[in-house]
Amino acid sequence: MVIPEQPESVATAIQGDSVRRRSSVNSANGELARDSGSDDCMSSEQHKVKEDHLTDVSALKFVYRPSVPAHRRVKESPLSSENIFRQSHAGLFNLCIVVLVAVNSRLIIENLMKYGWLIKSGFWFSSKSLRDWPLFMCCVTLALFPFAAFVVEKLAQQKCISEPVVVVLHIIITTAAVFYPVLVILRCDSAFLSGVTLMLLACIVWLKLVSYAHTNYDMRELTKSIEKGEELPNTLNMDYPYNVSFKSLAYFMVAPTLCYQPSYPRTPSIRKGWLFRQLVKLIIFTGVMGFIIEQYINPIVQNSQHPLKGNLLYAIERVLKLSVPNLYVWLCMFYCFFHLWLNILAELLQFGDREFYKDWWNAKTVEEYWRMWNMPVHKWMIRHLYFPCLRNGIPKGVAILIAFLVSALFHELCIAVPCHIFKLWAFGGIMFQVPLVLITNYLQNKFRNSTVGNMIFWFIFSILGQPMCVLLYYHDLMNRKGKLDQS
Repeated sequence: MVIPEQPESVATAIQGDSVRRRSSVNSANGELARDSGSDDCMSSEQHKVKEDHLTDVSALKFVYRPSVPAHRRVKESPLSSENIFRQSHAGLFNLCIVVLVAVNSRLIIENLMKYGWLIKSGFWFSSKSLRDWPLFMCCVTLALFPFAAFVVEKLAQQKCISEPVVVVLHIIITTAAVFYPVLVILRCDSAFLSGVTLMLLACIVWLKLVSYAHTNYDMRELTKSIEKGEELPNTLNMDYPYNVSFKSLAYFMVAPTLCYQPSYPRTPSIRKGWLFRQLVKLIIFTGVMGFIIEQYINPIVQNSQHPLKGNLLYAIERVLKLSVPNLYVWLCMFYCFFHLWLNILAELLQFGDREFYKDWWNAKTVEEYWRMWNMPVHKWMIRHLYFPCLRNGIPKGVAILIAFLVSALFHELCIAVPCHIFKLWAFGGIMFQVPLVLITNYLQNKFRNSTVGNMIFWFIFSILGQPMCVLLYYHDLMNRKGKLDQS
């Protein structure tokens, strides 16, 4: 039963009446005790119970009278826009979890009844992947490119080659680090997962080599300025001297960062127990991700049509049905790579800066999402692309467009090359983010409501964008295989 709030006057009256009642009861009890001379009539506990009962009865006479006001001040409903974020929603959150478990349990049962157990013996490693030895050899030989970059920087430090020659050599090395894996993948009919892994590794090597060359070039320029006696601004502070060291390069190539510097903040020790727990989580969530792909995504995709051809309503139904398992895989991928794997690598190397991501799930605009979800790439873009463009007089809008263009090119390489398909779906999807940035920024400035922008972000990425890309690349890949079989 809900007890209404008591006005101050009523509460005071109740309190006074309670005191009077208590004193009268105590007086009566005292007289009774003196008359009897003992505690034979009533114990102290009984006195207290009787006293509390009398007090409650007296309070009810005042609190529940019809004349007591039931409405005394202006109040908002708990779910009103002015009050919703001040309330605790733990119960609704628990309800969402219960509903999520119930819905997914039904989907699991329905899927097993309809398709059976789809996980095959090659769930972890397929025979085709094991035969991709050219890709494995290409992966191993990628270590030659950092070594070549180190030789160039050592010659530049010793002033054996001029600065223009250094720039040309670095351009050749970084370009070869990307195109060499592309040629190997295109010449070999490799498994898709093997090709994606190699291309991701090649792109990481390219980004690291660009940072290595750019940072050393800047440090040489600063060293020359100091040697000339030029006064540097206070904001420009060299925390470490210019020194080309193979040890620092080797550490940088395996460290979970894309921005080179001769030294990094380090942790004092390796936590073996913590490291073991993260490895166990990585194995479990990788298995969950593979299970969802094999058991759920593959049947949906195989039973679909090309989203840009045929019935529009059927295509929308397929996209919406694919969006849920695709979202699960995407979240598992983020958790496995950005949280588990990068933290495991950082722990093994005692790498101190563990800010690999921010709270991108709270992003109010698409621009905020791209700034927060992948901090290693974001820091690289800011350090080696965005601010260099601004320092060279390029407008801010053009610099942002260049950053999205570079990101779109690498997304296209990582997906199109392993698929042997160049339809520019990934490139177009990333470049489509530019108008989305403008739209979500406009909506955020107009409505000043973080909920609107956040919902648009989730809808574009999870419900529409990613399932559409999966269907487009799958059907183009199936069409390519069909043509190869016919020929």
